Amino acid sequence: MPLFEFKCKKCEKKFEELVFSSRKEPVECSHCGSKETEKLISTFCAGNGSSKSAGQCNAPSGFG
Repeated sequence: MPLFEFKCKKCEKKFEELVFSSRKEPVECSHCGSKETEKLISTFCAGNGSSKSAGQCNAPSGFG
């Protein structure tokens, strides 16, 4: 699924939104409704399958 992280330039809140490539309108802030949002570079965790690395992913601040 195309799930992206955004940050509102008005209220400074971070939120996630499903955004499909066919979407033309700007993403609205889920907290204040502003259309002044920016897409953030998301981090992800890809474990190597060993139990040693399980659960050691760091979520961005404000998430998880």
